[in-house]
Amino acid sequence: MRKEYIEAGKIVTTHGIKGEVKLYPWCDDPDMFYDIETVYLDSKGTNPVKLQGVRYAKNMPLLKLEGFNSIEEASKLRDKIVYVHRDDIPMEEGEYLIQDLIGLKVIDADKDTVYGELTQVSPTGANDVYHIRFADGKERLIPAIPQVVLEIDLESNVMKIRPLEGLFDDED
Repeated sequence: MRKEYIEAGKIVTTHGIKGEVKLYPWCDDPDMFYDIETVYLDSKGTNPVKLQGVRYAKNMPLLKLEGFNSIEEASKLRDKIVYVHRDDIPMEEGEYLIQDLIGLKVIDADKDTVYGELTQVSPTGANDVYHIRFADGKERLIPAIPQVVLEIDLESNVMKIRPLEGLFDDED
């Protein structure tokens, strides 16, 4: 089940005396906060707070939240998880939230062979790597590149791949 409100980071401390907070981001691109107008202080979206400003210090977003105008008010937010609505996250065509990929059934695009389940995504710099747990319990890795990952269908909970030659050579 897809979550409507996504964990975007954790407030780790205050910054300055005017109510800004420093966020430890849990996302690939913390610049997304420039495009977001409202954050939520709960996972159900019942505690919305307008985002009045975003800037950066040492590669961490500093958020100015409406209604928090002093260091005393902002200190109450320390250790709070910040959520964003999934529809507010700017994504390009073909981009996915990692949590939506976890649990996909991974099948061969040509033979309909079921390989297993996607259990983890690891960023490597050049491209992500998908971890697949096969039926035998072994974990195998595939590069998240268009030559290998041909289709992701979140509605059907399926990822179709065409493994590069030799990728699964350890199979019996």
